[in-house]
Amino acid sequence: MKKTRLLGSILTASILTTQTGCVTDGSNPLSSMGSSSTTSTTSITNSTGKAPTPTISISDIESVPSVSIAKNLMGEQLDVTDVDAFIAEASPNARHYPPNFPNEQQRYNTRTALKHYVNWIDQHAMVPDASYDVLIRAAELNGMARNLDMGSEYAVRASDYVAKALKIKSTAEANTLYGFLLAEGGGFKEGQKYLDRAIALGSKEAIQSSAQTDLMRDKRSSALSRLKELKLQHPVDPILDQQIAIIESGKYYIWDIPAPNINVKHIY
Repeated sequence: MKKTRLLGSILTASILTTQTGCVTDGSNPLSSMGSSSTTSTTSITNSTGKAPTPTISISDIESVPSVSIAKNLMGEQLDVTDVDAFIAEASPNARHYPPNFPNEQQRYNTRTALKHYVNWIDQHAMVPDASYDVLIRAAELNGMARNLDMGSEYAVRASDYVAKALKIKSTAEANTLYGFLLAEGGGFKEGQKYLDRAIALGSKEAIQSSAQTDLMRDKRSSALSRLKELKLQHPVDPILDQQIAIIESGKYYIWDIPAPNINVKHIY
């Protein structure tokens, strides 16, 4: 299935003086769901000829593929299109500690939206038969809330959710997430166990998070070696360049790098 979004919609009106009672329909904007964009015009004329009648043009209609996941172990489906879009948008700024935003307004908007999405996903993650995919998303969102200092309860829920996800399926994704949630919260030794498992499963992010753990345990040379070896495998990764520079400058947080603008609107 696809969702239809109106991007940069243009509405124009013109006065029609015809007195016919017909409806002229050019092309229904919702009838071309399979294409990425289309333009249509619908004109409606009033039979009395007295009232101004608008001609409306809607342009730049984009069909966005919806994302559905299993809601529970029974296989019921849950639409997470908006949740996934938010996670993708906010992750560069808030996935790791410390979070980083270009300005306070963007940080505030992200906190507001995050609370909304956490409240929504929690109702599906708290049930006994929540699926792996629901639990992972709930852990990611609650982990961001912890990083944004929204309350200790978010840290507890994030850990609980990912621990449950690991019981369903031990993946690189889940081990990485649990590893850095523990390590960035101060549980360096326990977190490293999960990061090591994730590394064995091929997680690049787990290597970066292991370097962060090394730094917090005063193993700067080990942290630098990890990232330089990783850089050989990913020679054009600008994030690795910045993280290596952070370590070489004597700082301690490799995720404390300039973050991009985040296009999260305030939710009232």
